[in-house]
Amino acid sequence: MTNPWVLGARPRTLPAAVVPVVVGAACAVGTGAAITPWRGALALVVSLALQVGTNFANDYSDGVRGTDVRRVGPTRLVASGLAPAAAVKRAALAAFVVAALAGLALAATTTWWLIAVGAASIAAAWFYTGGPKPYGYLGLGELFVFVFFGLVATAGTTFVMTEHLSGLSVSAAVPVGFLAVALLVVNNLRDLPTDREVGKRTLAVRLGDRRTRLLYVGLLAATFAVASVVSGWYLRPAGALSLVAIAACRKPATTVLGGATGRELIAVLGATGRVQLIFGALFSLGIVVSGVMVGN
Repeated sequence: MTNPWVLGARPRTLPAAVVPVVVGAACAVGTGAAITPWRGALALVVSLALQVGTNFANDYSDGVRGTDVRRVGPTRLVASGLAPAAAVKRAALAAFVVAALAGLALAATTTWWLIAVGAASIAAAWFYTGGPKPYGYLGLGELFVFVFFGLVATAGTTFVMTEHLSGLSVSAAVPVGFLAVALLVVNNLRDLPTDREVGKRTLAVRLGDRRTRLLYVGLLAATFAVASVVSGWYLRPAGALSLVAIAACRKPATTVLGGATGRELIAVLGATGRVQLIFGALFSLGIVVSGVMVGN
């Protein structure tokens, strides 16, 4: 039996934390500039700790509000009674402390402005479902995921490794962000009926079932379209290797468009994570290979 704390960390969501760091590191290597690899490793610690902390914070906040009671997704610690709310809250705070310490080390060796970025990231993680007016209940979750697990995590990794922002890393962050958002969209599609009942006005609730399904598929399509443009514009043609990941999109896309609901969408969540990993690996490899070929 899987440890409940592992379930609470939501392993299926972790690609959203890994992929932006890998792509950001590839952008750093591909520039030909001097890089500091250990900072990339710390960036990965920050990203993973923030993702795990967000998951535990979400579990805690929804659990104490009672909005997770009738959900059909993976087990939640507080709502299911597997762990007391206070313990889940401590787990979230512990993860945020790990992220803060790793981020502090990066700030000390690059720029202290990173402290502000880190504080904003932790605040965004907590107030997604925490606080008096959680923004996740207002349909803004996808926007924040795109910003923090797309733009900030990808371009931020490049920055800490090279101490420079690059157009390539900011642009490459866009398709990475789209896939992170797709993960949240399918999660909220699964929970749409119960979220509507308890008053959670997620983007899925606001858009409705059909348009949410179209949004999910649109995000997948946009990912590969933008990645192709980025690969061509920044002379990284091997970045087109990422198009191979389109094959992995067929099953989750057809499942979503076919009207799958409830537990049927749990498999789509895992499949979307696999798309992220395949895309991230191939896109990163292509950026690095092309950068070496063109000498920058």
